Amino acid sequence: MTSSQSRTVVVLAAGEGKRMKSALPKVLHPLLGRTLVGHVLAAAGGLAARRTLVVVGHGAEQVEAHLAEVAPAAEPVLQAVQHGTGHAVRIALEATSDPGDTVVVLNGDVPLLRPETVRDLVAAHEAGGLAATVLAAEVADPTGLGRIVRDESGRLERIVEERDASAEQRAIREINAGIYAFDGALLRAALGKLSTDNDQGEEYLTDVFGLLATDGRAVGVHVAADATETLGCNDRAELATLRALLRDRVNRAWMRAGVTILDPATTWIDVTVELGRDAVVDQGTQLRGTTSVAAGATVGPDTTLIDTAVGEGASVVRTHAIGAEVGAGAGVGPYAYLRPGTRLARRAKVGTFVETKNAEIGEGSKVPHLSYVGDATIGEHTNIGAASVFVNYDGVSKHRTVIGSHARTGSDNMFVAPVEVGDGAYTGAGTVVREDVPPGALSVSSGSQRTFEGWTERKRPGTPSAEAAARARVARGETAHDGGDAGRDGLTSGDTATE
Repeated sequence: MTSSQSRTVVVLAAGEGKRMKSALPKVLHPLLGRTLVGHVLAAAGGLAARRTLVVVGHGAEQVEAHLAEVAPAAEPVLQAVQHGTGHAVRIALEATSDPGDTVVVLNGDVPLLRPETVRDLVAAHEAGGLAATVLAAEVADPTGLGRIVRDESGRLERIVEERDASAEQRAIREINAGIYAFDGALLRAALGKLSTDNDQGEEYLTDVFGLLATDGRAVGVHVAADATETLGCNDRAELATLRALLRDRVNRAWMRAGVTILDPATTWIDVTVELGRDAVVDQGTQLRGTTSVAAGATVGPDTTLIDTAVGEGASVVRTHAIGAEVGAGAGVGPYAYLRPGTRLARRAKVGTFVETKNAEIGEGSKVPHLSYVGDATIGEHTNIGAASVFVNYDGVSKHRTVIGSHARTGSDNMFVAPVEVGDGAYTGAGTVVREDVPPGALSVSSGSQRTFEGWTERKRPGTPSAEAAARARVARGETAHDGGDAGRDGLTSGDTATE
């Protein structure tokens, strides 16, 4: 078999994709963690080719920038004017003096293609000593696809594009998947003989098969075991179909690997995600990017995790998280928002309607309710009271708050950073913490409570509140309050309460 070091991969990614009706080049549309072309490059990665050339054209700068990010070893080759697939491959090979013994050509819009299918195609091609081999598939509806035309003995005669096919040829259901393996030297020679005498006036790469067969060269067909792998994408409806097929494939693989997915139809897992055995993914959940969920953890329902790590046995319920770390046994949600830089240690808790950002929450510590924790470090086994706000921004710069271990902070607190609350310290309800609180101290900022008996009846006569107060007073056997002096309780008739 030919060494992998003598292979060159050519990915065709220059087309505009007019039917996508998008400013984004077709091959850059995303699909469960990778772009269309990203999936194709991943499928080709198993070949360990000496060079990978990506032919770019429409939106070349965008495609090149994407390649630099996700596949820096891939070399973009510009096809400034698109004159067909044959023309694209010829330009690509002109970028190298030695394409190697085997040239593998892949369309940039077949995201369901598996690495093992590409390897099998190339292995069959090289083992048979063939001049060219095409990947084919049997489909129920071949409309719009090139047909595999065989001779009476079943050997490949040529590949015919639908626009140029006869009525008899259009009835053929064996189609060209747009994936090929060629003898490098023979391909280079055949490309120079291509004609534009066809319906589109382009150089068809598929015509190489007919040219080689006419010259007596052996050409072959490798049939894909799963026809869905060969599906391309021409518009957004087809993209949605491919996305659903890939979702089902990914979910099925994880369930067979020991992950429980309660409702696969509403669970979307990127191909870049990692899941541990006995993890549970509940309905309506999206796991994206570099997210990982460790063994025994539960995620969902109705949860989106992006680039987030969830530790063993943790629970994340109805949560949106980006760039966060959830420690082993920790609990998050429901209705929590973990922003980048959030790190929950073992058995920490972030509860209902809590938002965190750039926050370290220590082992066993809790932020249970209705709070914002930004730019903060919280020690171990500390409890943050409900409706607390870490005031981290002064209008110019961000500042950090540090809360020690075993601290207890009251409800409706504001921590005006930079500020520190020591180990074992307490803060009272409604406290605005502007200065450091020493370890073990109690900090309060509000005055003593004052109560003015009969205020509602005096100040709000005739209102439902006053009438309810009067009924309650009578039921308790109390006498009526007189009208009194409107100002004797220190409040005026204009004072109001917050609803």
